[in-house]
Amino acid sequence: MPENFFKRHEEMLKQAVDAIHTRKYWSPFPEMPSPKLYGETANDDGKGAFEERLQKPFPLDQPGAVGEVGEEESPFGIDLGITYPQENLDALVPAVQNALAAWRKAGPETWVGVALESLVRLNKKSFEIAYAVMHTTGQGFMMAFQAGGPHAQDRGLEAVTYAWDEMSRVPKTALWEKPQGKNEPLRMEKRFQIIPRGIGLVIGCCTFPTWNSYPGLFASLATGNAVIVKPHPGAVLPLAITVEVIREVIAEAGFDPNVVVLAAHGRNDDIAQKLATNPEVRIIDFTGSTANGEWLERNARQAQVFTEKAGVNQVIIDSTNDFKGMVRNIAFSLSLYSGQMCTAPQNIYVPKTGIDTPEGHLTFDQVASAIGEGIGKLLGDSARAVEVLGAIQNAGILERIEKARSLGEVVLDSKKLEHPQFSGARVYTPLLLKTAVAQEEKFMQELFGPIAFVIATDNTAQSIAVAKRGALQHGALTMSVYSTDESVLEQVRDAAAEAGVSLSSNLTGGVFVNQSAAFSDFHGSGANPAANASLTDSAFVASRFRIAQSRAHV
Repeated sequence: MPENFFKRHEEMLKQAVDAIHTRKYWSPFPEMPSPKLYGETANDDGKGAFEERLQKPFPLDQPGAVGEVGEEESPFGIDLGITYPQENLDALVPAVQNALAAWRKAGPETWVGVALESLVRLNKKSFEIAYAVMHTTGQGFMMAFQAGGPHAQDRGLEAVTYAWDEMSRVPKTALWEKPQGKNEPLRMEKRFQIIPRGIGLVIGCCTFPTWNSYPGLFASLATGNAVIVKPHPGAVLPLAITVEVIREVIAEAGFDPNVVVLAAHGRNDDIAQKLATNPEVRIIDFTGSTANGEWLERNARQAQVFTEKAGVNQVIIDSTNDFKGMVRNIAFSLSLYSGQMCTAPQNIYVPKTGIDTPEGHLTFDQVASAIGEGIGKLLGDSARAVEVLGAIQNAGILERIEKARSLGEVVLDSKKLEHPQFSGARVYTPLLLKTAVAQEEKFMQELFGPIAFVIATDNTAQSIAVAKRGALQHGALTMSVYSTDESVLEQVRDAAAEAGVSLSSNLTGGVFVNQSAAFSDFHGSGANPAANASLTDSAFVASRFRIAQSRAHV
């Protein structure tokens, strides 16, 4: 008889439910790659497991394979040479439908138990996944371990927790009695059943393949849906490992592993469009460009579509009581993973008359120069710099950097760095430009990558107005403000709330605007064009299932 995974992890689930209700710090998955936490040989074992994947087909026993496909290139310059089954959708989708028939009847405890066991097993593979994320996305090892492993697992668990919280609100049975005065009351027994929508499609991105995919993947799985995982052609391996693990758990639970399948494809294939408009696909989770996200929202009319698209993240500087701390914090935020984060800041608004600081009143040019110098100081040591910057995921970002040089006056130019371990790595420092607020057509668009602007405004009021309008019209996931004036902070809080963007105020320490903590921070609000959903809240999971009822007289 299959083991009861729900009972095995019930205590962890109870703690997770408490965490989403309180939004306090909590995580069951250690974020530090410590031998004491993961085992003395965990790093070597994980690296070895990753290297064992190279130069060979990835073993997934899925129906409908008609060949192999594989186009991943490590941004650090090593040859991966991995191929994946290329699926015939006419065979794959029916196989998923067949697997769904028994899975949908299993019920919430089984669905959630399988999801929890899968996440725990993925945590044990965090080192292997870290190397897979590192060599497909370009993230430095520490970031690849944390964001690709424990932090992604946290987000997946958070989605499962919200799913359980919503489903467990619905009783399985109820005795309904309606008084009838002097007559006997009407009595009915009512039964309620959670009904999954059907097949979910998860469309992965090339920069955060696990962190951005796990919420939708596990939200759908935990609510009884089957899932087709379609990775970005440039970052397949982390999600292939994920699918491999989940399929093993599903099989051990006594179900057809085709409840979850991988749909790898080449760069020029139209598999995403075909799957997205397939009438059997009822849920879509997407992270990527605005153009592709909007296409899905317009054309995948049969499905519930969750999208995270492009946005312009902004920083408002009014004044500060810790100028050096502010500069260090902004410099790190601009440099981390070369700005290849949907939460990374891009536009920094500073009054043209300057700002007040403990060092005295500083001019606009002094503020811009200090931020450039802060980046230079942070990245002055190449060995440290490459770990912060990681590598550029694809050549298109390098082209964007080159074109961006004409968009403003260069404060700090982007330059190539040599990686001490990987001679072929694409490592580039940030490009920092300065311009005037009147040049809005140049900076009010997402320039994904290590590109940022310091923008001269007439005053802080204009900074707030432009930032708010930018978030409302173009979307934003983060906003940041620096001010010693409580009235300014209140104005920015109001503006951020109206624009549906997460706000950070006066960050000068070890927390950065582009970081988001599961179980506490909501990632995206669904209230501006950057995303139509939040990772994760009740709305993100509740529409993935419906409730069927039956009733009879007692």
